[in-house]
Amino acid sequence: MATITKEPIGQLHEKISVKIDKADYLPSFEKSLKEYSKKASIQGFRPGKVPAGLIKKMYGPSLFTDEVLKSVDKELINHLQTEKAEIFAQPLPLDTDLAKLDINNPSDYTFDFEIGLKPEFELADLSKADITGYNIDITDEMINEEIDRLQNRYGNMTDKDVVDGSNNVLNVTFVEVDADGNEVADGLKKENSLLLSYFTEAIQKELNGKKVGDSINIVLADAFEDKELEFIAADLGLNKDEEADKKKAFKLNISKISELEKKELNEELFTQLYPEGDVKTEEEFRAKIKDQIFNYWASQSRNQIQDQIFHKLVDNTNIEFPEAFLRKWLVTQSAQEQGEQPAKTEEQIDTEMPTFLNQLKWTLISEKVVKDQGVEVKPEELRAFAQAQLFSYMGGMMPNDTEQPWVNDYIDRMMKDRKYVEDAYNRIQSEKVFEWAETQIKPTSKQVNAEEFTKMVNEHQHAHH
Repeated sequence: MATITKEPIGQLHEKISVKIDKADYLPSFEKSLKEYSKKASIQGFRPGKVPAGLIKKMYGPSLFTDEVLKSVDKELINHLQTEKAEIFAQPLPLDTDLAKLDINNPSDYTFDFEIGLKPEFELADLSKADITGYNIDITDEMINEEIDRLQNRYGNMTDKDVVDGSNNVLNVTFVEVDADGNEVADGLKKENSLLLSYFTEAIQKELNGKKVGDSINIVLADAFEDKELEFIAADLGLNKDEEADKKKAFKLNISKISELEKKELNEELFTQLYPEGDVKTEEEFRAKIKDQIFNYWASQSRNQIQDQIFHKLVDNTNIEFPEAFLRKWLVTQSAQEQGEQPAKTEEQIDTEMPTFLNQLKWTLISEKVVKDQGVEVKPEELRAFAQAQLFSYMGGMMPNDTEQPWVNDYIDRMMKDRKYVEDAYNRIQSEKVFEWAETQIKPTSKQVNAEEFTKMVNEHQHAHH
């Protein structure tokens, strides 16, 4: 009968020794040997007629080792389950000489493992956390810009021969060039469609009069103001805040010129955008747009509150870790993931440990909230998540009859995708953790404009990367 002993190695770090005797593995080894004899296909012998001695000689050592290790794993798992041990990852085997396993001399064997134990801890008191809830001003300018965007998006396009107005849409290809205007080998190349008004006044003047097939050379920072530069740089895979990226030069090759005729503000547009028919007048339309803008910024503000909650909990919840075990586990994982490639160095592990421990800390905090608060994710919530995601792919347009067969077929298919279900489960569970946390806080309200809020969020993101 197997015996198991434990001894401490360090903080939340234990050595488990599993000792098995012959009775733990021999019966299963002999059974495995017999089954192998029945299945073995060896030239010169009929199936099932291979002599037992030959099978034992050829395959016995590997089968013997397999059964010993299976017995050890079984005893170790049973012990951890019986003890209800809360451990990190999986037990790591300590050095074991498998050569000592002798099929001709079955004996008692001892295998050693090390485990990292999850700590007990108390959550930081969120009721005392200094958290700010931001209320973003919704201005007429924001409403007008969104209406203008929608009028452009749903407007009509007509082809033109020459660039001649700010409502012109130019299909261009960005081709990276050097200071002399020569194409850079393996440089950036990207197609885009831009309103002439996106460019600075100087570049608009240069583009006026150009035809399909013409081109001009630009420097990003000179061709676009800050707002437009941000999305143009992002589309090119660049960073508008990097000086070198802003100074990159490109040749713009014009492949098509169109005139954008804005959609009129009338019931046709209102019905196109809101087919449910609850918007009939421009006043109702503006009110609807204002509500949508408000909801967008409210969600951004809530994201920021959740970010504050995350940092308050992670920074102020004291959790001890079995760092020696976790470090060794990271090295082992690295070696397995790299395969034939060199595993991570000690210096790389040193660099990664703080981030890894922070992520692990949040995982433990989330697990504690889930357990203590009885957080559940129900099957119908997973199906609702899949349905909402489907409609988001469709631009947020939800069919009047959400019970249509094709909708249910899609959801049924997603529910059979294990990876999708796991991801959806984790996202819903995480949202519920934050929902609980939001009931514990007493945020201070602060009124800000959208520009101030965006700047604050960007500065925070830069500070944490």
